[in-house]
Amino acid sequence: MNQASVLQILVVPVIAIAVAAVARRRGWSAPLLLVLAGLVLSPLVPQYELDPELVLLVFLPPLLYSAAIESSYLRLKAVRRPVALLSVGLVLFTTLVVGWVTHLLLPALPLAAAFALGAIVAPPDAVAAVAVARRLGLPRKVVTILVGESLFNDATALTAYRVAIAAAMGAGITWLDASARFLYAAVGGVVIGVVLAWILARGLVLLRDSLVENTVMLLIPFAVYLAAESVHVSGVIAVVIVGLYIGHRLPTAAFGTRLLSDAVWRVLGFFLESIVFVLIGLQLWPIMKALRGADPWNLAGMALAVFAATVLARVVWVVPGIYLPRILSRKVRRREPHAPSWQNVVIVSWAGMRGVVSLAAAFALPQDFPGRDTLLFLTFVVVIGTLLIQGMSFPAIIRRLKISNEQEIFADNLAEAAAQQAAAAAGLARLEELVAGRTVDVHEDVVDQLRSRSERRALSAWERLGGGTGPAGEETPSTVYRRLRREMLAAEREVLVRLRDEGRIDDEVLRRVMQELDFEEATLERV
Repeated sequence: MNQASVLQILVVPVIAIAVAAVARRRGWSAPLLLVLAGLVLSPLVPQYELDPELVLLVFLPPLLYSAAIESSYLRLKAVRRPVALLSVGLVLFTTLVVGWVTHLLLPALPLAAAFALGAIVAPPDAVAAVAVARRLGLPRKVVTILVGESLFNDATALTAYRVAIAAAMGAGITWLDASARFLYAAVGGVVIGVVLAWILARGLVLLRDSLVENTVMLLIPFAVYLAAESVHVSGVIAVVIVGLYIGHRLPTAAFGTRLLSDAVWRVLGFFLESIVFVLIGLQLWPIMKALRGADPWNLAGMALAVFAATVLARVVWVVPGIYLPRILSRKVRRREPHAPSWQNVVIVSWAGMRGVVSLAAAFALPQDFPGRDTLLFLTFVVVIGTLLIQGMSFPAIIRRLKISNEQEIFADNLAEAAAQQAAAAAGLARLEELVAGRTVDVHEDVVDQLRSRSERRALSAWERLGGGTGPAGEETPSTVYRRLRREMLAAEREVLVRLRDEGRIDDEVLRRVMQELDFEEATLERV
C-alpha cells in the first residue's frame, strides 16, 4: 500500500474528527454538521460506496454496546411499554405504511420489494436526537425512551428486512413463515444475549486487571454479534442484552475498570459516530451516478411522498400508541398513574431521524433486486431529509415547548446529598469501630484527616443544592477548598514538567506522579 492510498484512507476520519470538534466547541449538533460536510465533500473526494458489512459488523456492534452499558436497565424497565411500542410496533407499522405507499407509486415493483424499503427506513437512529435532547435538558424519561427505542428497533427492522428480501427474491415465504422467522430471531437473540451476558460478566470478574478487562470488553460486542448471527438469530438484541447486563454490574467492578471503561467507550463512540455521519453524506455522488438518465421530477415526487409517509407514520402511531392503552387498560393506569404531557409526546413523535443502518441495509440489497437503484435513492433522501429537516428543527421545537429537566436535576442533587450523608455516616462509623477496637494503630492526626474528608464530602453534596454559594452569594468552604486545591495542583504540575525538562526526573516518574494528581483533580470535580 503506497502513501497515496494511506492518505485516502485517513482523509475521512480526519475530516470527521475535525468537523465534530468544531461542532462540540460551538455547541452545534455534530451529526447534522457531519452529514452536511459529507454532502459537500461527496463530489470532491474519491467515490466510496458504503460497505454494508463494514456498518453491520464493524460500526453497529460497538455503538450498540456503548449505548447499552451507558443506559440504565432499571429506567428502561420502567418504560418498557413505550419502548416496545416504538421499537417493535412502530417499526412494523412504518414498514407496512411505507411499503404500501411505495407500491402505489411504483406499481411494477413487487409488494415484497416495497416492504423491504419500508423495513429499511423504519428504524430511527436516536444518536442525533439524544445528543440534542441531553444538551437542551429534556426530561430523563423522554431520553430513556428514545435510547431504548434506538437499542432495539434495529433488530425488528433487520429481521423484517430479511424476510421481505427472501419473499421478493422468490423464496415463497408465507405470513406464518415470516412470523416464525421473526419470533425465532427475537427470542433467540434474547436467549443468546442472556447466556453470554452471564458467562462474560463472571469471566471479567476473574481477570482482576482493569486494563485486561477493558481490552476484553472491546472484543465483546463483535464476538456476541457474530455468535448470535452464526445461528441466525438477532445479533443486535444479543449485543444490547449483554451491554445492559454488564453496564448494570459495572458499579461493582474495581474503580480502575470503571475509569478506563468510561474513557475507552467515550472515545470509541465519538470516533465511530463521527465517521458514520460523514459516510452518510459521502453517498450522495455514487447514488446520483447510479440514477443517471432517470426522470428527476418523477424521482423527486416519489422521494417526497416516501419521506412524508415515513415521518407521518411515526406521528400517527405515537399519539394513539401512548394514550389509547391508558384509556383501555386499568392495569396500565395503575402502573403509570401520571399521563405523559402532550409536549413530551410531540418530542417523541418528531424524534425520528434515520441513520447509517438504513443506508447500509439499502446497499446490502442484492444487485439483481427489483428497483435497487431507485430504492437506494429513496432511502438516501429519507435519511438525509430526516437528519436535516427534523434534526435542525428539533432544538427549536424543544425550546418552543419550554421543556426542561430542572426539577429532575434538583431531585437528583437532593437524593445525592442524602446518599452522600448516609455513605459518610457509614464510613465514619467504620472508622470509629476500627479505632475503638484497636484494629489499627494510627496517629490521631490521621483519624482527624479521615473524619474531616468524609464530613466535607457529605457537606459538599448539600452545598451543591445551593449552586456552590452560601449567603449573599459567598463561596461555600468546599467550593473555596476545590478552587484553591486546583490552583495548587496546577503549580505542582508546572514544577514537575520543569524538572522533567531539566532532566532531573524521568518521564516514567513524571507520568506516575501526574496520574496521582489527575486522580485527585478528578475527585475534586465531585467532592
